Amino acid sequence: MIVIRKDDDVSENARGAVVAIGNFDGVHRGHKELLSKAVSIARESGRPAGAIVFEPHPREFFHPEEPHFRLTPLPEKLRVLEDMGLDVVIVLDFDEKLVSLPAEDFVEKILLERLGVSHVVIGYDFFFGRGRKGSPDTMRAAGEANGFGVTVVSQQAEEGQVFSSTAIRLHLAQGDVLGAARLLGHWWRVGGTVIGGNKIGSGLGFPTANIELPEGTSLKHGIYAVRVLVDGQTYSGAAYYGSRPSVDDGPPRLEVFIMDFDGDLYGQTIGLEFLAFLRSDKRFDGLDALKAQIARDCDAARQVIEANGALPPV
Repeated sequence: MIVIRKDDDVSENARGAVVAIGNFDGVHRGHKELLSKAVSIARESGRPAGAIVFEPHPREFFHPEEPHFRLTPLPEKLRVLEDMGLDVVIVLDFDEKLVSLPAEDFVEKILLERLGVSHVVIGYDFFFGRGRKGSPDTMRAAGEANGFGVTVVSQQAEEGQVFSSTAIRLHLAQGDVLGAARLLGHWWRVGGTVIGGNKIGSGLGFPTANIELPEGTSLKHGIYAVRVLVDGQTYSGAAYYGSRPSVDDGPPRLEVFIMDFDGDLYGQTIGLEFLAFLRSDKRFDGLDALKAQIARDCDAARQVIEANGALPPV
């Protein structure tokens, strides 16, 4: 998959693409409808399938003082988009220059001059350009005037539940990773570089790989059953996210005990898929009590993972 950033040249095999446009935070089932439409139209017309995404998230640009819970940072988002069969992704800098660009210039300078799009797929609630003056109707009119197709996808829902990034964040804040997975269409996944810890887990017989999640991550503190991805291999794991009240009550950290694994992961990037919430965080009176509870948590995590298939229940 070709990834085009700020000043990158757009190669001829990337021009003329069918592009879906959006933030796609989470790449949930609503987003997947847009992306699948783009892939389908591209395959039928013999064009590249692409997406336009924005970095940083618009909320981070407009409210930098407020930590924002991103469901899929850019590297994870690109991984999911590639898995969906996209040929090209254009990453636009969401900055003052883009925000001040009139809607008609967004079409002319970016969609036509730079990318030469053949078809655009957007959501019913996609607004663009300075002051958000551009709307789906604006895009339809631009398509008719400039010879590119436009598909507008309606709101996507199931049994009255709208697929939205906001709803997914609410599920995760409550520890409901299963509910989040139903809206995502995949298990919620995070990744990060393993950093050094205070070795307390190792001293208790449960060495952990520690990852700092981005500021703003609003995941309920507690213990989770997870699948851990290391160098293309998948392992069962029990993960803790919280401030470690029994140890130092510090900043929230993600710590995972990887079952049936023996190796040094410091400095390596690993991924975690969250399958189930096991219990809330709590303070223990002494390390012996903590060790006994960790053993019970690992047993519970293993049972949950063995009972779950590879795919989320959607």
